[in-house]
Amino acid sequence: MTSSQTSSFPTVQLSNGLQMPIFGMGTSQIGGYSHEAIVYALRDCGIRLIDTSKYNDFEEELAVAVKESGVPRSDLWLTNKLWPLDYGYETAKKAFQQSCSHMGVEYLDLYMLHWPDSMQPGRCNREARAESWRALEELYEQGKCRAIGVSNFVIHHLQQLKEDCTVVPHVNQVEYHPLQQPNELIEYCRQEGIAFEGYCPLAKGQVLDNPTVLQLAQKYGRSPAQICIRWSVQNGVITIPKSTKKERVRENCQVFEFQLEEEDMAALGKLHDGRHVSWDPTNVQ
Repeated sequence: MTSSQTSSFPTVQLSNGLQMPIFGMGTSQIGGYSHEAIVYALRDCGIRLIDTSKYNDFEEELAVAVKESGVPRSDLWLTNKLWPLDYGYETAKKAFQQSCSHMGVEYLDLYMLHWPDSMQPGRCNREARAESWRALEELYEQGKCRAIGVSNFVIHHLQQLKEDCTVVPHVNQVEYHPLQQPNELIEYCRQEGIAFEGYCPLAKGQVLDNPTVLQLAQKYGRSPAQICIRWSVQNGVITIPKSTKKERVRENCQVFEFQLEEEDMAALGKLHDGRHVSWDPTNVQ
């Protein structure tokens, strides 16, 4: 697939009618940033969803990679996140504009609250979230964000936001892999019309040597990573694996070439052990 072609990956319809790619590429401080891998993903693999955050500090590098890829801005789905230290009505709007400037864009496809804790001593987390969300609602109404969402929010955070604000988040992005399956949260999101997005689909490598995963990899003639990513997208979860290697990016994209049988989906669904390999927001008030 070349840059002149649009992505052939499936999409998920958000509550506002937009079609968000079900598969994309994440970026993270862990493992570093690869300009070559991002350009390859966009130009040669048809990936259109790129997820980043101010915290990762790759905004300016992404601007260069996007430009080099040759993919038109209108074909991309760019996601960024508001860091908690910027929570607040005015500070959120300022941080948004700075991120857009660094990324070389006039709008974002999805802008999210990154974490339910404001990380600001003495400040009520709920009030900080509500203030920030009102700023995101305004940016959304002005067309500067095509969609707005949250990351690492559990049910009580979403319930509070619903009580305090007007627009229900279009997306909730949380850790999701066979070892961490927050099924009650997924069901709540679906009932509320919130698209569910999962990060760390490989559990930072901790799931790749699981006997069930290895058995299925052998059965399907695929890698353990492909089995886990396929399981995620086949569950209807927007999935954003990270990689700094071109061969891994290509491999990840090949998960749409096969389908897991129902019994194998069920077997992977039994691997949940509750572990978090990233942040655990469960006890954040």
